[in-house]
Amino acid sequence: MDGTVGFAVLGPMEIRRGETGEAVTGRLRRTLLGVLLARPGGGVPADTLSDALWGERPDERAAARLQLHIHRLRAFLGDPDRLAFGVDGYRLRVAPGEPDADRFETLIAEALRVRAREPGRAAVLLREALELWRGVPFAGLEVPLLDDWAHRLGERRLTAYEALYEAELACGNETAAVDGLSALVREHPLRERLHALLMTALYRAGRPADALAVYRTARERLVTELGLEPGPELRALERSVLAGEPIGRAARPGPSGAPAPPVPRTPAQLPADVTRFTGREAELAELDALLARPGNSGPVLVTAVAGTAGVGKTALAVRWAHRVRDRFPDGQLYVDLHGYGPDRPVAPEDALAGFLRALGVDGGSIPPVPAERAARYRTLLDGRRVLVVLDNAHSAEQVRPLLPGSPTACAVITSRDALAGLVAREGAHRLTLDRLPPADARSLLRQLLGTRATAAPAAVDALIERCARLPLALRITAELARSQPSRPLADLAAELADRHEALELLDLDGDPYTAVRAVFSWSYQRLDPDVARVFRLFGVLPGHDTDAHTLAAMAGTGPRSARHALETLLRAHLVDRIAPGRYQPHDLLRAYAAELAADPGHTAERATALTRLSRYYRAASAAALDAVAPYEKARRPAAPAWDGELPALASPEAARRWLDTERAALLEATRHGPPELTRFLSDTLWRYLETGGYHDDSVTLHERALALARESGDRLAEANALRQLSTALNRSGGDLHRAIALLRQALVRYEELGEPELRDASLVNLGNAYASLGDHFEALRLYRLAQEGGAGGWALHRAALCNSGISLQLLGRYEEAAQAMRTALALCQEHGDRTNEGNILSGLAEVSLQLGEEDRAYEEARRALGLARETGYRLVESHALRVLGQLHERRAEPERALHHHIRAEAIAREVGDPGLIASALNSLAGARAVAGHPRQALREYAESIAVAVGSDHRDLLARAHAGIAEVHAGLGDRDSARAHWRQALIHCEALGLPETDRVRERLAQCGPEPATA
Repeated sequence: MDGTVGFAVLGPMEIRRGETGEAVTGRLRRTLLGVLLARPGGGVPADTLSDALWGERPDERAAARLQLHIHRLRAFLGDPDRLAFGVDGYRLRVAPGEPDADRFETLIAEALRVRAREPGRAAVLLREALELWRGVPFAGLEVPLLDDWAHRLGERRLTAYEALYEAELACGNETAAVDGLSALVREHPLRERLHALLMTALYRAGRPADALAVYRTARERLVTELGLEPGPELRALERSVLAGEPIGRAARPGPSGAPAPPVPRTPAQLPADVTRFTGREAELAELDALLARPGNSGPVLVTAVAGTAGVGKTALAVRWAHRVRDRFPDGQLYVDLHGYGPDRPVAPEDALAGFLRALGVDGGSIPPVPAERAARYRTLLDGRRVLVVLDNAHSAEQVRPLLPGSPTACAVITSRDALAGLVAREGAHRLTLDRLPPADARSLLRQLLGTRATAAPAAVDALIERCARLPLALRITAELARSQPSRPLADLAAELADRHEALELLDLDGDPYTAVRAVFSWSYQRLDPDVARVFRLFGVLPGHDTDAHTLAAMAGTGPRSARHALETLLRAHLVDRIAPGRYQPHDLLRAYAAELAADPGHTAERATALTRLSRYYRAASAAALDAVAPYEKARRPAAPAWDGELPALASPEAARRWLDTERAALLEATRHGPPELTRFLSDTLWRYLETGGYHDDSVTLHERALALARESGDRLAEANALRQLSTALNRSGGDLHRAIALLRQALVRYEELGEPELRDASLVNLGNAYASLGDHFEALRLYRLAQEGGAGGWALHRAALCNSGISLQLLGRYEEAAQAMRTALALCQEHGDRTNEGNILSGLAEVSLQLGEEDRAYEEARRALGLARETGYRLVESHALRVLGQLHERRAEPERALHHHIRAEAIAREVGDPGLIASALNSLAGARAVAGHPRQALREYAESIAVAVGSDHRDLLARAHAGIAEVHAGLGDRDSARAHWRQALIHCEALGLPETDRVRERLAQCGPEPATA
């Protein structure tokens, strides 16, 4: 048989000889050939073939029967040498491109490579690939190995169709794409990407109503069959269609002229490819073979790259990931799990949160329970070709929740641990990475040192021996040699050899980690003293990365000197620049820096650096909040005097950027920092954390402040922490009853300590907690008590008036609400409180709307929205958008109303405030009902009920039940309407809400209960 043979598996199996095809008949022959093709070039044990042919039933004649079928298959192939027997079983020789599945993959890879710049050519290639399909692969064969291969091929076919229609749309062929996409959507109703492409094609073909109908159908199927809302891409498309905004390159601008909201991008998180990567060809080939092997038996390909510190595990994983990234068109996820180093390992739930955000899930929608996060992650990856790189893992338990469950995904893990649990339980393939072979080590040094290495082979071999053939150690040694270009390599090798203790460390117990430490010391000891001190400070610093100002503060120098030191460390490969102005050492280097800093000879230096860091963080945080909230400066603790240079924090925008960048480091500093730092940050950062929606961080910070205050017996600090923690719990959806209990404790402390102003502030906070419960009468009583106390200044008076206005409005006392809010607004404007000016304007807009003053409401809502965006007050931004949505409903503009309500709901989820989320969902559901989407409205009301019940927001619960009842009444379902009106009435009567009479009347209109037998 010559090389013109081919194997067709993309449909009924055939052998192709030249231009002729011959069907593979008989179930046993098709099974035998299919299993051998599933392991091309690899040995298949006889037992595996027997099990595939006849199952696991014991048969003493199985071996003889298998021989007969092998003989017949050889004759059918026409080339006995193609099918041989060896030590690892039967091996079918298959040349690249002979199976049509190979050609299919090659065409797809080429199409994906050119689709961005040549969409027309990509479409031609993809159509050619799809034309290879003639039916269902391996139909009628019940063999798990072939089922898996058929499933992967089917997934790849769908990926090809998606890429084809993306290319067609890029070429402007919307109308032609609609028919094909419509058929695919009918065939695969749960595949969101196909729905998104069809929506795009219809919208760009001038059929927006049909595009929205596709979204509604997709959402109903997803919710009904999977219990899931549509993903961010579909939601973004719906918003664009409703707003008349452009979608894609060929779209026309919408009437508003606003840019289209961003469509979530495919994650591409891989670090930059490794420069001058040397060797590891066998390991790369092994990874390639694992990926290419169709018969991989696990549910998902998991490969654990294990080896000692500095051996190049990350470099290998990143190099291979870049080589195969085209095979994963749905994205690449990457996380450094910090399994080894001075920091705590990344918790699986935190890594999952990062992956979910990268996959398009907004922060407020990330489930709080780790198991739910893992389930959502696996759901999002199902059917998608995604590569997941889990770097520097500490244990199997750390990575197990991060493994995808889809056969289309691939996970690569690097770890110093053997991860035996993953191998045993998940069937992971372990690739153990040894030290570089001598030849590869020489090649690496030749690349790094050029002719110097070529001219001194003996010195190079000596250096390789001293470095234990570890790539990291070799690179650092080469940098040391490059920093002294006139010095012979032999001299460097001799000097290293003379360091007897260092040489002993190189081979101590065969532990190459100590070799890395030794090589670090060679580079470190050649640093100038000031630069060496900056390097040691990385071992003291909280958090992972930092900037020149922070290091200058710790070192007692200026930022210019710190930058010079950092550039020197960069050149010495002792730190990396991870972003403009941000620096971070590798975990091993940071561990080494921590060892140096912990040396008894540096005790005083370490203590001074931590003291200066605490003062710097307090001074910088105070300066940042002075810019963000200048009106509250008098209420914040005074910052310590600072003799160094602070970052540029004069503008609110610059201050918020600094706070956003340093937030994680500030919180980490409170974990082991001095108590005064934790207390100061708790009393200072609360406003920033509240307006930014960082409620989880806020709870963490104030919990630490409370624990430290109780430990030290500082009753004033305890009272302050109790007050701040209760507010954070209220915002985060924590236990409202616990928040109330904490506030009552704070009130007792303030009374005992004679702090009337802080007592009155706590009364306002307590009123807020009762308002969240829906008890607005108790909230008003507490606000009044706070004002009658008379101890607070204008800011407390403003807060009590503003919050009273909100409760009065919710109780239907609109004129009183407007008066209270306008008085509070005047105070804000008098004192330059732009943050709360936006907040009050937003509330006033809603009151004006309820009073029928639509023009005034519109102006107030627009001003509130501008101020919210200026000050970063996300909660107010959501509320202002919601009021604008209600205005458009009044003006009979349902699509514009929906547009604003959708944006308001999205921001509410990002903020994570449950009361805000439930309110936004209620308003959005009401707008859906008005726009003629009752089923969608019911789903959103139901979600609002779930949020309100979970956070004990009873007034929002009442309004959600009333909304559901109204929708059911409109649909003619009187029984369901009656049940929900009754629930709404129970809550309205208990809370004294203004809707009580209307709800009672609507319940009566439903008629009496149906009689029972």
